[in-house]
Amino acid sequence: MDPLALLLSSVTWSALRELCELSVLEWEGRAIRAVDGTQPGSSSTLLWRRHQDSQLEIISRVMTRQRLSLFTPLALLGLLVGLANLNCCSASEDEDYYMQELLSREQYNQVQVVEKPVASIPDRHEHRSQNPAKKVPKGKADSSRQPDKTTADAKSVKTANKKAEKNKKGALKTPNSVSEGDRQDNPLKEECPPMGLETLKIDDFQLHASTTKRYGLGAHRGRLNIQAGLYEDDLYDGAWCAGRDDPLQWFEVDARRLTKFTGVVTQGRSSLWSSDWVTSYKVMVSNDSHTWITLKNGSEDLIFSANREKEIPVRNIFPTPVVARYIRVNPRSWFSSGSICMRVEILGCPMPDPNNYYHRRNEVITTDDLDFRHHSYKEMRQLMKVVNEMCPNVTRIYNIGKSHSGLKLYAIEISDNPGEHEVGEPEFRYTAGSHGNEVLGRELLLLLMQFMCLEYLSGNQRIRHLVEETRIHLLPSVNPDGYEKAFEVVAVETRALITWMEKMPFVLGGNIQGGELVVTFPYDKTRTQGVARGPTPTPDDHVFRWLAFSYASTHRLMTDANRRVCHTEDFAKEDGTINGASWHTAAGSMNDFSYLHTNCFELSMYVGCDKFPHESELPEEWENNRESLLVFMEQVHRGIKGVVRDLQGRGIANAIVSVEGISHDIRTAADGDYWRLLNPGEYKVTARAEGYSISSKKCEVGYEMGATRCDFTIGRTNLSRIKEIMEKFNKQPIKMPLRQLQARRSRERRLGTQ
Repeated sequence: MDPLALLLSSVTWSALRELCELSVLEWEGRAIRAVDGTQPGSSSTLLWRRHQDSQLEIISRVMTRQRLSLFTPLALLGLLVGLANLNCCSASEDEDYYMQELLSREQYNQVQVVEKPVASIPDRHEHRSQNPAKKVPKGKADSSRQPDKTTADAKSVKTANKKAEKNKKGALKTPNSVSEGDRQDNPLKEECPPMGLETLKIDDFQLHASTTKRYGLGAHRGRLNIQAGLYEDDLYDGAWCAGRDDPLQWFEVDARRLTKFTGVVTQGRSSLWSSDWVTSYKVMVSNDSHTWITLKNGSEDLIFSANREKEIPVRNIFPTPVVARYIRVNPRSWFSSGSICMRVEILGCPMPDPNNYYHRRNEVITTDDLDFRHHSYKEMRQLMKVVNEMCPNVTRIYNIGKSHSGLKLYAIEISDNPGEHEVGEPEFRYTAGSHGNEVLGRELLLLLMQFMCLEYLSGNQRIRHLVEETRIHLLPSVNPDGYEKAFEVVAVETRALITWMEKMPFVLGGNIQGGELVVTFPYDKTRTQGVARGPTPTPDDHVFRWLAFSYASTHRLMTDANRRVCHTEDFAKEDGTINGASWHTAAGSMNDFSYLHTNCFELSMYVGCDKFPHESELPEEWENNRESLLVFMEQVHRGIKGVVRDLQGRGIANAIVSVEGISHDIRTAADGDYWRLLNPGEYKVTARAEGYSISSKKCEVGYEMGATRCDFTIGRTNLSRIKEIMEKFNKQPIKMPLRQLQARRSRERRLGTQ
């Protein structure tokens, strides 16, 4: 017999089968790790094991029928060489090659799901609690004492656990998140951030539905927290509503790439007149939108509990993450007196795919090394302290009062001489956190103070000029009670804020909020009785419009005509700005109070559709608003400025500065200095004060940045000087009856001479 044939015949069938199985399993493990980074045996290996079993089944049948003796030596040699090549397949090759190879095969175009028995998922209602997870008391984790020799190891473990607990405190809080106590139910569940239905990262073309009641209730309206129009027949209603009420309806999201889905958040319909919400649903996933797999609870379909009313979001985390491109929510039951209507957010992490052009084109990356996470009240205070310690010469932390529950309202001042007002230097303020559920502004101001400190230290000339020529105040949380406890008691905070606004000679301010993409300017309340809303301009309307446009035009999204509206109104048509009363009237707003009772021109910036964005979205939100925040601060140097002095060169406090043609006056600060925001042009400006003469002059405002200097020197009137002398020497004015007598005598003398 040929030596090669003899050698091959000595290979038993069991040895050959074992060799084949080990080779396939090893290649399987490499391929799976290349796809999702998991180890062999994870949920992603199910399809591979099925494929391997089918291949081994084929080999077994062939070998059983023909036996090893029927193989030619050349065929067996080829089989062994093939297995050797398979066993030694190039591990050094790019892992993305395996991913693309696997996804291109039709037999693997199925969703990777592990059918594990899981406990039922309870209702998870929204609580924006910032209380961290309860720490395990020392000594209770393990009741047995450790030997002395392991004390050092135990200490190191405790230190690591403390760091982990500290990191958990700063963990993401979304408007869809459950309380930390609920999270302890299953700490091993993996959670991804929202994909972006609420923040509009997911566009309308990625949303589909089985049926639709009408256009205004189409799939494009099935976004979490979207708000409805005023009327039921509006094109912008507050949910997706199915055209029929039966269990065959579904709401679908196309992620446009493989995504690891970890959960779903649902709400009912936003409506003043209807009560519609879904009470339970199934979840299905697919890679081709034709073959769908339902998430299982053992051998049965997994049914998630949904909403009990229409506004509070309910979050459900999957027992096991699933990887797919498409995901469907299939309502199974709904409110008995309503219809199938939903607002949805999907939690998902995009799988790594460097060849995905869509992802690269829409990716926003920041280069700023800042603390991009949500901060509780305590963490906010600590971060402000860190900024102060980094830049002690240009920052100062102070508080303007206390909240209803006793929390201090901390502000940080950024100036080259913190703690004192410099003559001729305007004062600017940003405030945020007026509502407890609007944290985007709070985080943006915390990022802004970090950014300005770091850039000042690095020598950024633009930031240095701002710091040296402006006294900047940042108040990140006007309502810390609302953030900590998710309710609002703002009377105490409002009084503290008013006192602060009256004490500081602010020139310009911005109130940062969330939930829309627009800048509003006063008036915020209509002046016509009985009119709900309508244009209500101030005498400085042209200045306010410019200030609003300066922020909106430098924002990445506000003036983008191609962007989707957040809720019901397309503010991009108005360049991202609107008069407050034209949008919705609000009595007693901060903007109106500032304009009517102080020198400050204040506007409201609604800087994002999502009031409470996911932590992972903060870098993009920062990029959207960074330039706008800086540009708006620079507008404080537009217009005229100067000092009103007496003849001795002393500043006159509380003097009135008026501009001809504009029926809105401002007053000088304690040192006699003033600032008047004006658009480019020539103006007649008048300064007056009680007991002083009136002085007027023409002042020209140019187009270049920097306020025009316009000083005034005014003298005392004769009457005021007489009063001053009499008060000085304790003399009283002549009584009126004596003067009247003298006047009568003089008239009589004149009549007698005639």
